[in-house]
Amino acid sequence: MRANSRIPTSAQTGIHERLGELVDRHLREPFRKPILDYNRAAFDAAMAAWNGQPLILDAACGTGASCVLLAQQHPACFAIGVDQSEARLSTQKGELPPNLHLARADLVDFWRLLAERGVKLERHCLFYPNPWPKIGHLARRWHGHAVFPVLARLGGRIECRSNWRIYVEEFAFALGRVIGRDIGWETMGPEALDAPVSPFERKYRDSGQPLYRCVVDLRSAA
Repeated sequence: MRANSRIPTSAQTGIHERLGELVDRHLREPFRKPILDYNRAAFDAAMAAWNGQPLILDAACGTGASCVLLAQQHPACFAIGVDQSEARLSTQKGELPPNLHLARADLVDFWRLLAERGVKLERHCLFYPNPWPKIGHLARRWHGHAVFPVLARLGGRIECRSNWRIYVEEFAFALGRVIGRDIGWETMGPEALDAPVSPFERKYRDSGQPLYRCVVDLRSAA
C-alpha cells in the first residue's frame, strides 16, 4: 500500500527573489535577541551529557527517531537531538543509546549558544524542516532567518533534506552566500532511501515523492 503524503505547493517557482538581500542583511546585522533561560538550561544539560566525542547535531529532530539512528550508526560520535516540542520528544520510548542526548529547546537559541561556546560539529543534520512554502513566509525558513549565518560557524558536514525542491535550492544558495562559494544540491538516489532516516522520510519515499538534499563540508570553512 502506498502512502499518500503530498509535496508542498507554492506560487513560488524558484529561489525567492529577496533571499540574497535577506541573507546579506543578516550578515551585516547579527541576531541579538536575548537567550531565554530555559534554552540556556537545556544547553547546559546537553553539554554536561556530552562526553567529548565528535558531535552530531540533529536540528529539529521531532520525535528523535532520526537522532537514535544517527547515534546507532556512529558509535564513535555523540549525538544531540534538539526540538522545541516536549510532546514530540516524549514519544521516544525505551532506553536511548548511551551516546545520545535529547534536548527540548528552541534551536535559534541552541545554535547561538553552541557558537558562543566555540563548539565545532562533526555533522549537522536538518532533516525535512518545515518548508513554509508561501511566498510571504521566506523569513520563517531557516535560511531566511536572522540566525542562519551562525550555522556556518559551527562547521561540520551539514546536510539539509526536503521534499520541496525549492527549499533545498534556497538553502544551498543562502549557505553559499554566507561562506562565499557556490554550493550544489541533488536529488536523492534510491541507495540513499533504502534506510529512511525518519518516519517523515519513509512516508515521503513511500508516497513516491522525489527527495532532495544539500550536503556541504564546512570543516574547512568554519
